Amino acid sequence: MRNLFANISKKSFMFVESVSMSVANIMKNRLRSFLTILGIMIGVTAVIALVTTVSGVSNSISDSFTSMGAGSMTVSITGTDLKSGLDSEDMEEITQLDHVEGVTPSVSLSARVSRNGVNETGVSVSGKNDYYFENDESVIERGRAINPLDIEDQNRVCLISEEMMETFFYGVDPVGETLYIEGRSFTAIGVLSDSEDSSISSMLSGSNDIMIPYTTALKMNNVSTVSMLTVYIDSAESSAIVESELEEMLDALFNYEDDTYTITTMEGIEDTMSSMLSMMSALLGGIASIALVVGGIGIMNMMLTSVTERTVEIGLKKAIGAEPGQIQLQFLIESFLLSMIGGIAGVILGIVLSAVLCSALGITFSLNYGAIILGVSFSAAVGIIFGWSPARKASRLSPIEALRRI
Repeated sequence: MRNLFANISKKSFMFVESVSMSVANIMKNRLRSFLTILGIMIGVTAVIALVTTVSGVSNSISDSFTSMGAGSMTVSITGTDLKSGLDSEDMEEITQLDHVEGVTPSVSLSARVSRNGVNETGVSVSGKNDYYFENDESVIERGRAINPLDIEDQNRVCLISEEMMETFFYGVDPVGETLYIEGRSFTAIGVLSDSEDSSISSMLSGSNDIMIPYTTALKMNNVSTVSMLTVYIDSAESSAIVESELEEMLDALFNYEDDTYTITTMEGIEDTMSSMLSMMSALLGGIASIALVVGGIGIMNMMLTSVTERTVEIGLKKAIGAEPGQIQLQFLIESFLLSMIGGIAGVILGIVLSAVLCSALGITFSLNYGAIILGVSFSAAVGIIFGWSPARKASRLSPIEALRRI
């Protein structure tokens, strides 16, 4: 037992002594050590900065999707020769599905709009129902929303965007004023807010310059069915259930023919974006890791030079009884320390650079611990792998050949 403790104490002392000598040698060649460390530091900084920034972009996109309508889905109808779209009864049937809170049809047309001699062509006009405004009251800046009576009576009322307000009602309160759409008089009942452009329906069907009751829009288009609607769900977790039930219902409505409709969920889009960003993060991390490999080559070069310069020292150590494993350990420790110093410095610089990039891009910064672990682990591996060959060369030096250089 005493011999065991003696051996452990001896090995511990030798390890501490090897670390001390490695640090002393690094400090002795400060400029060369700094240039070697710099390569590792740049590589780790690049890995952490790129991966963390892409992760921040991914989180920001996820938050944007949530605010745009996660927990909702858009149905686009191509229809068949017998049934081209959905009527009010079909939409009411969709509303009755479990977990569905309501639906909003979307009827689009490009129209000529005029008032007091001012004419605009190609204006985007969208038809909505009252539930669209009940679901999100923030879409109206002032005025009132389209109500059920407007839908039922096909009233000629409209809400206009701020851009249209500046075009047709500059300096005038538009609420209560008359606007002509395709020669038909419409009464402006409100002004749409800028947030309306970031809604899910706007993202999928385009921006809305003017909004009118969807029944009025159907009449203007000379059609009786809608080809696009948004289905609102009580929670994002119910999306898969609702999608399955909706598919069964639509299949039955269109006689189970192929390619008659498309269901787009925000969760599906978000998953695709997350997958693409993950691939991009891995690609950028791989590219940045090349800098770590270059830094590792720098470590190998420095250690080989150090072995050559310290040939006499190695010979003397072997002559007084140092084992090859002890010599090898000392050079491995030196290589490891060089790499880890660069790795830790790279982590700190990478975090700072990530915070700056996230601030410049206007996204939320959050530490990516996976990137930090990857950077530190990679730098440690580089130090060991690229230091192994020089350390092994040093351990195999013949003490007689080394001492001849004295």
